[in-house]
Amino acid sequence: MSGLQGLGQENIWFDKSRYDEAERHFYEGMNGIPQTPQAKTALQGSKRHARTQKQRERKTSQNASKSEDQSELVSRLKSLELDNKNLHKVVDDLRAVLSKLESRMAVLEKSQAPAAKTVTVTKAAPVQKPKVEEHNGADDDDDDIDLFGSDEEDEEAERIKAERVKEYAQRKSKKPALIAKSSILLDVKPWDDETVMSKLEECVRSIQMDGLLWGASKLVPVGYGIKKLQINCVVEDDKVGTDILEEEITKFEDYVQSVDIAAFNKI
Repeated sequence: MSGLQGLGQENIWFDKSRYDEAERHFYEGMNGIPQTPQAKTALQGSKRHARTQKQRERKTSQNASKSEDQSELVSRLKSLELDNKNLHKVVDDLRAVLSKLESRMAVLEKSQAPAAKTVTVTKAAPVQKPKVEEHNGADDDDDDIDLFGSDEEDEEAERIKAERVKEYAQRKSKKPALIAKSSILLDVKPWDDETVMSKLEECVRSIQMDGLLWGASKLVPVGYGIKKLQINCVVEDDKVGTDILEEEITKFEDYVQSVDIAAFNKI
């Protein structure tokens, strides 16, 4: 719309004849043709018209810039007013929060004051001493007061103590005792490759003791076709020892050459 308005203000098309006349005199002057006074006046008039036209354009541009500046100022003022309102609102909220906090502090101080008073009163209260009745009777009344306790009370305390010790011993005896056990892996070697390994294993497993439990076994090749028996067993440390096991196994001299402990682990 601004371009159309600018074209509406232009008068060049209405003064076309004057511009044509001025252009003709300009080219005549360039070619050395003398100009008449009428041509000079027409040329001056066209120049004046051009000046006025430029002045009008400058005024319109200045007015447009002023209007733009004014609109920018108005928008800034509006934004400042909005910020001012927001700040006022924030300040009012802070004041309300502060007033609530002050009221709560006052209530807490009031509630704590009586509690402190009661504490001081209880501390200051005197300790009541037990009343001792005075007896002004004969010496028999003084004999009734036993300051060191009687022998019957001592006997009762000893009896209670003995009963508690007995109960503790009974409870302790009912608990199962912790039995230490070990897992042993034995290597039983035969004399040669002609030894019947099944018979050798049967002889080893025939050893029975309290606290001895045989486990899995397997044949492990040693070399030259000879295999050794590797057998596992679980023993109770207090009842069965490794020395006893070796002695019992080596008794089978026809099958067993030697016995070695491959692994020993506590359970």
